[in-house]
Amino acid sequence: MALNDAEAHDQIDQMVRFIKQEAQEKASEIGVSAEEEFNIEKLHMLEAEKGRVRKDFERREGLIETKKKIEYSKQLNASRIKVLQVREDAVQGVLEEAEAKLQTFSQDKSKYEAMLTDLLVQALAKLKQPETKVKSRECDAQLVKKIIEPARTAYSKRFGGEAPTVEFDSEDSLPPPPENNGKGDEFESCSGGLVVSSTNGKIVCDNTFDTRLGIAYQATLPSIRTVLFGAHSNK
Repeated sequence: MALNDAEAHDQIDQMVRFIKQEAQEKASEIGVSAEEEFNIEKLHMLEAEKGRVRKDFERREGLIETKKKIEYSKQLNASRIKVLQVREDAVQGVLEEAEAKLQTFSQDKSKYEAMLTDLLVQALAKLKQPETKVKSRECDAQLVKKIIEPARTAYSKRFGGEAPTVEFDSEDSLPPPPENNGKGDEFESCSGGLVVSSTNGKIVCDNTFDTRLGIAYQATLPSIRTVLFGAHSNK
């Protein structure tokens, strides 16, 4: 049955409305889908950026922490070095005080004469040579010559038998006393004492104050540190 014009127009309008509705629904679906995809992509990008920022922050934080540790280590080492230097200065102060006392010891002639006698006896006993020679500072020459025979007598009494012969070495002297009771002298100095050797010079006993002090200082250094800084200072 043929459709009249009005029915045909109605049917066409209906079809158009249907097509438009379908197109709108499809467009809406596409819009929703696109927005979801956009939101998902945006979320992925946001998470990726957060991850990058987090890693960059952790890297910077790690660098700052490392820098802090390095700086702390430097300060700790500097502090330790300062403490060690202060301790070394204190120990050196003890040594310098002992040196100063030794430098003035020779001013008391009677005590110095007795000390030189004992040092000569010790040297003779240590060398065990039948013939020896002794040298001293030039300023002590007369005093050392004076104590040679008393020292030989003391040796015989202490150890028995004949004492070694002792020749004074007038050709070679020990360095002179330090000036101004200090160790800042430009040239070598000697605080006192004497040096005894075999006549050929191959066997030597250095009984100067400076050498004896050096030996005593090294031997008692742990004890000095314990007295100054406590029992754990040598660890």
